Amino acid sequence: MQKPVRTFSGSLVALVTPFTAAGGVDFDMLDRLVDFHLQNGTDGIVALGTTAETPTMTDEEKTAVAQRVIGRAGGKIPVIVGAGSNNTRHAAELARHYEGLGADGLLVVTPYYNKANKSGMRAHFETIAAATSLPIILYNVPGRTGCSISIDVLAELAKVPNIVGIKEASGDISYVAQCARLVGDSFCLLSGNDDSVVPLLSLGGSGVISVLANVAPRQTHDMVRSYLDGDTARARDLQLSLLPLINALFIETNPVPVKRAMEMIGFDCGACRLPLGPMDEKNAETLRRSLEVLK
Repeated sequence: MQKPVRTFSGSLVALVTPFTAAGGVDFDMLDRLVDFHLQNGTDGIVALGTTAETPTMTDEEKTAVAQRVIGRAGGKIPVIVGAGSNNTRHAAELARHYEGLGADGLLVVTPYYNKANKSGMRAHFETIAAATSLPIILYNVPGRTGCSISIDVLAELAKVPNIVGIKEASGDISYVAQCARLVGDSFCLLSGNDDSVVPLLSLGGSGVISVLANVAPRQTHDMVRSYLDGDTARARDLQLSLLPLINALFIETNPVPVKRAMEMIGFDCGACRLPLGPMDEKNAETLRRSLEVLK
């Protein structure tokens, strides 16, 4: 099976999950969010990732959110669904399930907590890939999971036909460079850090899975598109001008600031579920000031 060239590229939003005051999923707001991205140039939606507070959601809620986002997007842009777990069997079941719902791809995080060795890490992803025909993006975020995909394991996983890319969120540009050295045009190297999108693109990256894009979809799209179209100066300028907002969006644990920012721009997505608490008001004021870049 020949891999397609860069299955996913551009600005893919790591979509928040809106909740009602009573604590349930706010599906009307979810529709508004999808429409917002369709209208503002977002190149793809990633549902049920870290920013979506997926660990606090039931399997029934996750199914309902995936169905709603896939249906609302209507095939206009790809919808990638998070199917990660530290239980390999469960992750494989989720992969099959979301394929049945019509997802365009899957985001699969490294198996947190278990501390898999190299053979286990490789077998984990290979088992999930064998359970589905969907393209899979690996998700390397050691700050969240306590583990990382080693370069030699990544080299082997890149040979699996439907493992098509990696969301790289280690913050280690040397690791990114080693990833880029291993892969060609058939493998998507996606930034998982909004503060270093352009540096990753300069090493051959194809885009970003972005928290920033929740509040600045057009600007995030334009930053990536400018770089890919050869206007590296504009891409650099956008990256630097957005940096204060990016920093404010991570002034506390994600997605606490981004959900507050959504409220500030007119999309009340509700509070985060515990164990994430309310944002410190001094930090919220910093966030509010940083949003002025969008005016």
